[in-house]
Amino acid sequence: MNVVERPVKAVPPELLAHFAAIVGERHALTDANDIEPYMIEDRGLYRGRSPMVLRPGSTTEVSAILKLANETGTPIVPQGGNTGLVGGQTPHNGELLLSLKRMDRIREVDATSNTMTCEAGVVLIKAQEAAEAQNRLFPLSLGAEGSCTIGGNLSTNAGGTGALAYGVARELVMGLEVVLADGRVLNNLRKLKKDNTGYDLRHIFVGAEGTLGIITAAVLRLFPRPRAVETAFIGVPSPYEALSLLNLAYERAGGSVTSFELIPRIALEFAVKHAPTCRDPLTNKHRWYVLMELSTQARDGLRAVMEDILTAGVEHKLIEDATIAESLDQTKGLWLLRHHIADTQKYEGGSIKQDVSVPVNAVPDFIAEATAKVEAMIPGCRPVPFGHLGDGNIHYNVSQPVGADRAEFLKRWDEINDAVFGVVAKHAGSISAEHGIGVMKRALLPSVKDPVAYDLMCSLKRMLDPQGILNPGKVL
Repeated sequence: MNVVERPVKAVPPELLAHFAAIVGERHALTDANDIEPYMIEDRGLYRGRSPMVLRPGSTTEVSAILKLANETGTPIVPQGGNTGLVGGQTPHNGELLLSLKRMDRIREVDATSNTMTCEAGVVLIKAQEAAEAQNRLFPLSLGAEGSCTIGGNLSTNAGGTGALAYGVARELVMGLEVVLADGRVLNNLRKLKKDNTGYDLRHIFVGAEGTLGIITAAVLRLFPRPRAVETAFIGVPSPYEALSLLNLAYERAGGSVTSFELIPRIALEFAVKHAPTCRDPLTNKHRWYVLMELSTQARDGLRAVMEDILTAGVEHKLIEDATIAESLDQTKGLWLLRHHIADTQKYEGGSIKQDVSVPVNAVPDFIAEATAKVEAMIPGCRPVPFGHLGDGNIHYNVSQPVGADRAEFLKRWDEINDAVFGVVAKHAGSISAEHGIGVMKRALLPSVKDPVAYDLMCSLKRMLDPQGILNPGKVL
């Protein structure tokens, strides 16, 4: 992917030594082999460069790093688990990289207040497990949960499969600790559900991708663990029937509908072919599938609700076939299939990926129109649209034609994006639903954002980071 070069003055050795002294020599990486894992991301689209990776172990150290960076005009790129998909976590122009992985302490789980306070480097699955140990649920869940971190999730306002019922990352945050560009620490780690004392500053930093401040800790919202969960894998004729099924499920189960994922046949085939643990859950092939999950605090009756939804779906010709998980292992198998959709596409060659959202009622039309456009542009290409139908967030990916040259196909990334984003605009959608802007979509942002909103964003950046040292060249 093309990245705009922004000249960065080389950091003098004596200044590097001052930065290293803050975290200790052991946690200031300068060897090329040690730095390399921080410079590349899984898809291989971006490769960064940096003279040093700083690995602070405390908020105090992060504060000292940014104070020195601000005084010397040294640009800093913060990084969590390095699982970002838009190049926001990569130092493209020789900036110092600040990794938050060492800040991985869960400071408190308060089951009475239904909150958890944890540091930015806590891996998402560790946060989920800590909540579970107290019979609570932290509902943020996504394919990279074994390696992505809470800080990264908040900085990109991650969505995931639980957003339908529980909201995106922004809605799961009650308080934040943030280090500002000048090294000051905003301490707003509060558990209060009601705090009407002026502006709510936490939402400025969630989704800002480290351009306004570095999140070092957060108070997260927890929920009681469901006592009953039912998971079904359903074959449907098309996204139109899937949408009707979603509405039917809402009518029969209301807030118990906690996940509703749309999956095309081609995505299932990729997962089964390339992930050894994945199996096709249904006997016959179907063009489209839905992975639906219901959960409730009631101990009994949820199975009957699921069966009622499926029976009604068959009667209304919305469902062609379905299976309900009979065990925890079967449930895990269905979700494993869903989570392998993204990573197994790489084995099929080049994949041009979009993370977009449209109003829920427009999803079927969006998929049909976008598919017609890209197939006309590249005959033989293989669209793989999948994702969170319940909240209108579709990952519209396009795999290369079988046997095509990968490099030549990927050269058409911007062309395909323009076509898909044109359909998104027609339906009043968004070019980024949950992955962020980073560098990948930065040039597009002024053309899709309300001009006044974009101007306010630029004003916030100038106010909070007047020297432009925080993740320069990202978002704006």
